[in-house]
Formats: sequence, C-alpha cells, structure tokens
Amino acid sequence: MKFQFLIENKTDTSGCVAEHGLSIYIEAQGKRIVFDAGASELFAENAKKLGVDLSRADAMIISHGHYDHTGGVPTFCRINKDAPVYIHKEAFYETYGMDNGSIDKEPCGIRWTQEEREQIEPRLIKTEGPLWLSDNIVISGTIPADPNRRQTEDFYRRLPDERLVPDEMAHEQILVVREPEGLYVFSGCSHRGVIPAVSYARELFGGERIAVLTAGMHLYSAGQEMREKVIGQILSEKLDTVIPVHCTGINAICDLKAALGAKCIAAATGSSYGN
Repeated sequence: MKFQFLIENKTDTSGCVAEHGLSIYIEAQGKRIVFDAGASELFAENAKKLGVDLSRADAMIISHGHYDHTGGVPTFCRINKDAPVYIHKEAFYETYGMDNGSIDKEPCGIRWTQEEREQIEPRLIKTEGPLWLSDNIVISGTIPADPNRRQTEDFYRRLPDERLVPDEMAHEQILVVREPEGLYVFSGCSHRGVIPAVSYARELFGGERIAVLTAGMHLYSAGQEMREKVIGQILSEKLDTVIPVHCTGINAICDLKAALGAKCIAAATGSSYGN
C-alpha cells in the first residue's frame, strides 16, 4: 500500500500547488486508483511534478458530488482514456450549502459544463450500494445515516420543480482497502459523520481493525464542543493512524494531533505514505 496527496488544502512540497480540494493517488493490491479529483486541473499538474502518471491509473473514485472533489474529472478523462470513474448515482443534483442561516448563492455541486458531462458520461459507473473491485477493495456506496448525529453543515438540493429540499448526503461514499496490517479507509468529507464511515468500513469487512483512516472530517466550521465530541469518538475507536485532511480544518487537525500524538499525521499536497 502506497498513497500520495495530489491535492490538499495546504502544501509544504516545493513546486506543488494547494487548493480547497482533495485528490489522493493510491497504489494497492496491484491497482492504481485516484480517489477524488480536487476542484480543478491542479491535481494533474501536481501529479506530473510528483512523477505520477495519471494515464496509467486503473480507476477514479469520487467520494461525493461536490465541486472540490469533482472539478478535475474532465482533466483526468482527457489524460486517461480508459479508466472508469465511479460516482454515486445521486451525485448529480444542483446542491447548495448554508452559511449563517442563509443558503449560499453559488452551488457547491458538480460544475462540469454540458459538453464535459456528455464526454465523461460513457466513463461513469454509478454506484448505490457496495461495489467490490476485488475481495480486498470496496467502494461503499451510501453510508448508513446516524439519525442521532447533527451535521456540521446543512446542504440542499434543487429538484426539477425548483424546490430546495435537504440533501441527506446519500451520495457520499468511502473507499476501503484491506491489507495484512488492517483496513485503510479513505473518506472525502465525512458529511454523514466520520464515525458512521469508520463503522461501515468495519461492517463491510466483518469487523476487521482499521490500520489507517485518511479523512476529511468537515469540522472546519464546528465549534469546540463539536470538535471535542468527534475527537473523543475517534479516540474510542483505537485506530492505528489517523490522517485528517481537507475540510477537517486546522483547529480540529491541531486538536487531533494533540490528542493522538504520533498516531496523527498532518498531511499536505505532495505528502506520500507507505512502502
């Protein structure tokens, strides 16, 4: 198992550019996988600088239908002519976030042009439930919701009749890879909660332990009480390594580092892990 961050919100690698987004290049089980595509073509520019040949990737997996994870898909499909793009079937609504009680003016969903969508469409494999790429690699499909959990940010989607209704984020999915040392879990934003994502990863593999959790945890807008609650839950999971990224936010990343010490790794664009 080896993985490298092609895009993350920050960087300390000379020559690489950061943006609000996420893209991870993964080599595991004989497969080359790109997990998310950032907000733009920058992930591909960084890949070139880091010596990652996107044309040889076997698959792209999209965690959910927001612009900061899907913006680079058209670029990927121009570079790589064959790899399928796995994305949840519910990812294509026009969606909006909410800030200070008001719905955002700009949509936060997929921003492909109509021409790009038509070009990409034949490459899309639309998921719903778990989709196994092998005995040891699974795309989760919809993560079961925790009815007792409060989201740190509400989202809405526009229906064909123009009504805005709550987006329950059923289109978010995780990637789980089983290695001899345990499960590697990759989560884009954990909009349904990082603990439900961890629990579902374990469920999919019969309760096996988790070696590494790499996740955006969407805590950047959370208050101290919420951060402390989530961090306490993470500690109770007894994970070997936690890599908080992207929308986790700098305050929560610092809190996790303070709580977990060497078991928490603060990643950045260009960072690489594994053998």
